[in-house]
Amino acid sequence: MQELKGTGVALATPFNEDLSLDLNGLGQLVEYNISGGVDYLVVMGTTAENATLTSAEKDKIIAKVTEVNAGRLPLVLGVGGNNTTALVDELKTRDFTGFKAILSVSPYYNRPTQAGIYAHYLAIAEASPLPVILYNVPGRTGSNVLPETVIKLANDSENIIGVKEAAGDLAQMMRLIKERPDEFLVLSGDDLLALPTVSAGGDGVISVLAQGLPGIFSEMMKQGLQSNFNEAYKKHYMLMPAVDLIFAEGNPAGIKALLASKNICNDSVRLPLVPATETLKQNIATYLSETGL
Repeated sequence: MQELKGTGVALATPFNEDLSLDLNGLGQLVEYNISGGVDYLVVMGTTAENATLTSAEKDKIIAKVTEVNAGRLPLVLGVGGNNTTALVDELKTRDFTGFKAILSVSPYYNRPTQAGIYAHYLAIAEASPLPVILYNVPGRTGSNVLPETVIKLANDSENIIGVKEAAGDLAQMMRLIKERPDEFLVLSGDDLLALPTVSAGGDGVISVLAQGLPGIFSEMMKQGLQSNFNEAYKKHYMLMPAVDLIFAEGNPAGIKALLASKNICNDSVRLPLVPATETLKQNIATYLSETGL
């Protein structure tokens, strides 16, 4: 699945001020990222605020992204949950037309053992008509999918093709890269570790920041994959403050504030999230002005 290397973007869901879907804004966001040079788009990830979307809204978002993208970039669909049986049923009935793979977060709240995580993912891999990318994000799920579990899954199921690793632990990332089977993708789920992951031999990132600054971010990753680390790290250090800013008050409030400053969509988020403070908005605007980004 070479087409899922480089820069993937976890798309936000633009809302109008009344918190209804802003499908025009979503279309603008997709076009902005395609023209910015990202490699693929991830729909219905955590950044999409999918926990606050209805099934009908999710269908509209998927349809809009598919329509605007028009086959130009590979699409990955977020399909995760902590009810394995319900998830298996969804995988057997959902229409995946236009998508290349699914991204599935490890079960949250239940906090299963490694054996439970393994069994959950194996059931998903058997039910999914598309290749599966595992998603490990302990800060949100309450449990860490250990490298040995990921590698066992990679070896035991041909339908599991990669992992989005967001434990924030470069040593854990390097163990995955060292032990993985051939062609298994190791993708950073942390923007700050995107380039270090590639430096260590990984394959790319599924990024939040890249949708706001797609040109410089995707170029940084391309340079990293080409081992042009001198130029790539110049961009990395320029982008570091932006990563701090967009996550200072949570995701996606920060990235939506950045997108609003670029007139792509407004900064509305749904409760229990709240929009970025005026101070953060000003700090983001100052950063963009000072860097020329």
